[in-house]
Amino acid sequence: MAGDLINGDIPDHWEFTTLGEICQRGGGNIQTGPFGSQLHASDYVPVGVPSIMPTNIGENRIVENGIVRITEEDANRLGQHRLKAGDIIYSRRGDVEKRALIREREEGWFCGTGCLKVRLGSGVVDPLFASLFLGHPAIREWIVRHAVGATMPNLNTTIMSAVPFALPPLAEQKAIAGILGALDDKIELNRRMNATLEAMARALFQSWFVDFDPVRRNMDRNQPSPPAPLPEVEGSDPVRRNMDRTQNQPSPPAASRYPLPLGEGWGEGFVADDKLFPDSFQDSPLGPIPKGWEVIPVGDVVACLGGATPSTGDPKYWEGGTHHWTTPKDFSSLQAPFLIDTERRITDAGVSKISSGLLPPGTLLMSSRAPVGYLAISTIPVAINQGFIAMKCNECASNYFMLNWCQQNMGEIEGRATGTTFAEISRQNFRPIQVVLPPKELMIAFTEQVASLYNQITANLHQSRTLATLRDTLLPKLLSGEISTLSITIN
Repeated sequence: MAGDLINGDIPDHWEFTTLGEICQRGGGNIQTGPFGSQLHASDYVPVGVPSIMPTNIGENRIVENGIVRITEEDANRLGQHRLKAGDIIYSRRGDVEKRALIREREEGWFCGTGCLKVRLGSGVVDPLFASLFLGHPAIREWIVRHAVGATMPNLNTTIMSAVPFALPPLAEQKAIAGILGALDDKIELNRRMNATLEAMARALFQSWFVDFDPVRRNMDRNQPSPPAPLPEVEGSDPVRRNMDRTQNQPSPPAASRYPLPLGEGWGEGFVADDKLFPDSFQDSPLGPIPKGWEVIPVGDVVACLGGATPSTGDPKYWEGGTHHWTTPKDFSSLQAPFLIDTERRITDAGVSKISSGLLPPGTLLMSSRAPVGYLAISTIPVAINQGFIAMKCNECASNYFMLNWCQQNMGEIEGRATGTTFAEISRQNFRPIQVVLPPKELMIAFTEQVASLYNQITANLHQSRTLATLRDTLLPKLLSGEISTLSITIN
């Protein structure tokens, strides 16, 4: 029968219990991470044991970007907070519904400050099933509703122990986990593919427009040829003959000295036509740059636009809205620098209240505050709030070039931010930043080469969204017993 997970209206052969009871029966426990007095930010080190913070908790997976590390000594000193495969980790403050299953690759990592660890134990519940069950909308809502704190929601072990749990037989748990886990695995595979594709695009930008590898190759080609080896004289000293041979060996090919910073597998199609590059450098305010290239302010390369938030209390701006409207919050969970959807919609009347209006697909968006530096190219017409600088490229540059330029120069951008409560980069402070601009034909060549990479990324994003929708549709039905695992096949 259809199930109500909160009230225990579940199939007759399922057990209605609590998360705390499951942990107790399996020999596990629920434990908060270390408090500030036990571990300080000053204890973080460049190399060491990864320490998971709330910012590293994604949708049932750990997000490694920006993870901090602690020494092995500190991790062992606080050994009760080391993680095992099958643990579930929660954000203890703020977004308290966020959770992630610890996989084998994260075995031995550390449950950091601000997190809470659920150790399920063994023999009672399948860890993947448990992590999926805790993602059920009704359970997420229950956790948010029972969190404590006036200004910021907080979890504790008592709250988590009381989380209601519908427990099928173990074989049924594994079947449900297998179906939903297969969808999650496909989404994760797409994420990893996208990370690789983005790295390839960044590597090409780095090689062409930062390291200037093709220019250096051209310079090498124009160097005078090495002197011809001395003729060997019969009877001469063999040691001297070997020295002469060594000294007169030609240098390695230029291509081998200036490779793209990628490993094997780099596509042969992504190779610079060195004829598009000069064979010398010239001085510039930013140091030596390829001859014939320009240094100009970014404000001469892109039109910089801002946004706004129409009154949220006026329904005519929001109710029945059909236009995408975005805030930096939409960007916090992006797994690639492309915006394909937004959380909120806005009406025609709402769009009329924003000076930049509805921005066309292809617009590059950068969050200008809270925090500075989220980047994405919009694939949809979108209106923006006041937390962005929107960049519409002119004929000098492409949005792909500017995306990579912003990523490469984020330190400079952040350094121009001001503010006491939170950092913010204004359009006035952003526009003067200098851009090293190549000729138009080279800009076109770069854009054409990375377009296939970025097109594949967006295709993967759309597929992942479809898979996530299917997962989220199946999840409550499977976890309440409304539909049977026998009726579903995932290809």
